Parts: sequence; C-alpha cells; structure tokens
Amino acid sequence: MPPAVNLKSLAQALNLSIATVSRALQDSHEVSPQTKERVRALAAELNYQPNAYASSLRRNLSKTIGVVIPEVNNHFFSLAINGIEEVARQHDFHVIIYLTHDDYAREVAIAQYLTGGRIDGLLMSVASGSQDFAHLHKLQENKLPIVFFDRVCEEVSTAKVTTNDYESGFRATQHLLEAGCRHVAHLLVSGNLSIGRSRMQGYAAALQAHGLPYDEDLVLSGGNDQERNATLIKELLERRPEIDGIFASVEHLAIGSYHACQRLGRSIPEQVKIIGFSNLEIAALLNPALTTITQPAYDIGREAAVILLRAVTRKKSVLPAQSLMLESELFARASTAR
Repeated sequence: MPPAVNLKSLAQALNLSIATVSRALQDSHEVSPQTKERVRALAAELNYQPNAYASSLRRNLSKTIGVVIPEVNNHFFSLAINGIEEVARQHDFHVIIYLTHDDYAREVAIAQYLTGGRIDGLLMSVASGSQDFAHLHKLQENKLPIVFFDRVCEEVSTAKVTTNDYESGFRATQHLLEAGCRHVAHLLVSGNLSIGRSRMQGYAAALQAHGLPYDEDLVLSGGNDQERNATLIKELLERRPEIDGIFASVEHLAIGSYHACQRLGRSIPEQVKIIGFSNLEIAALLNPALTTITQPAYDIGREAAVILLRAVTRKKSVLPAQSLMLESELFARASTAR
C-alpha cells in the first residue's frame, strides 16, 4: 500500500516549502495564481486528502463547541440544540452536550473539566441553583469564549441571547386577568435565575396595573420532580381555594398544575385557568389545550451559536453588546377560555 500523500510529499515533489503548499491549498493571497494551479493540479492527481485534525491543531482549534444545559426533558432545549447544531454544521464544528440536571455542583464540575482546553467555545444555560459564579469567571480567565442563552448569568460580562421575559410575564398574567381571574398564582423554578425574576416582575406589574395586590403566598417555587411539583401545587390550591388562575413560568410546572387540578377535581378552565411558558408540540392536544407563551427556542439556539462561532473563527472576544432579545408569542387555547 503506497504511503499517504501529505503536505511534505507535495512540497518535495514541487520543490516548494510546506508553508507555501499549505497556503496555496487555502487559496492565500500570498501565493501566486500560477503556483496555486501547480499545487492544486498535483494534489488532485495524487488524491491528496487534508488532515482536518492536524489543520485544527495548527490553528489552535479543536473544531468543537460545548453546550451546557440543565435538562433535556424540556422541549425548549431540544429545539435550541437543533438551532445550535445547524450553525455548527455550517462551520464544520462538532457539538458536545453537557447536562447539569439543574444541579449547581454538577455545573461546577463540568466547568472545571472544560478548563483543560477541550472545546473552542461554550454555549450555556445555567442551573437554577447557581449563585456563586466563580467557576464561570475561571473559564473566562482561561480565554474561553462563552455565550449564555435563556438562563443567563448576569455577573459574567459576555453576550446573552434571551427572550422578552418581563413583557411575556406581564402579558401572561394580563391574559388571565382579562379572562376573569382575580386570584392568580405564579409558579417558578428559582428566583435566583434572571428569567425567573423577570417573569415574576412582569406578573407583579400586571397585578398592580389591574389594581390587585401582590400576595407572596400565591408564589410557589417548584423543581424538576414532577410528582413533587404536583403535590406542592395541590397543597397550594387546597390552602388557597380561591385561586382561579395559574401562571406557570416553566413547562413542567404547567403540566404539574394539570395533575394537581385533576387530583382535586378542579375543572380547567371553568374553576382554574392555566397559562405556561412552553414549547410543547402537544400543548394543543392536551385536554383542555394549554394556553402557552412560546419562546423562539430554535432561533435562540441558532443566534447564540452564530455569535459564538463568529468569535471563535475570527479569534475575537464575545462582547455584551452582541446580546440579543427575541420575542415570544402568546397562543390562547382552551385552558384560559372564559
């Protein structure tokens, strides 16, 4: 079997330097058109195949980006990953997914693992329990480009791709109030997250705009355990039977609300109306169909990847000024009908 053709053997055959052959194959302006033609002709004749791995090493690139997300059972993140992978494929980059299971300690461990230079850039949605962000500052100190999406870290100075959470929280609550609700509960995952705070601030502002008081007892923090969520929501509805509307700030809390109402025999929407942030494709098939604030998840993932890969391939820093806020959309369905 003949030895594989490489840059060195091409250079020897053409009596050129390896650097000149490499530049010619990359269509560099530093090489004359005549030399480029000679190099390309011989490369084609000998069926030369570039070594992508070696090329990446020469550019100090692994051609890999990391994506850190808290969960995969939320359809939002599945759609966001599709958007990320589309952009990565266009740039011949690989994508590695790291799952924190919404656990802060796991997030720290992943960040420590990534300090070893295994990836060229990072797309990240932080865990709900994250409060100390030293692990993320460490990644930045190591010159790793980071772009946050959806669940962002305000303490780290970089680009963030989000949706209009405050306005969406206001609109969701207003939708319930306009449907006749006067005792609206708000369900969130964590007040530590900027998206949680923004959606809750929108909720409180809508109540105020309609002359209704903010009642802390109507705000409930849930988690990722569906059974636990349903139990907590059921206990809230039992403790506060006047609740006639529920605004769930994340998908699985909306589903937990359905389970809780079913267990208590509370009819939706006659007794309790429900709206939730959700990208569930089956939202329209639930009984009754769920009214949703739907985020442009695919676009959020795609835009975050565009920002990151532009910085990586051009060896530029990611700047806060590159941040984007995309619009979410309210889809009114039977769960909030009058």
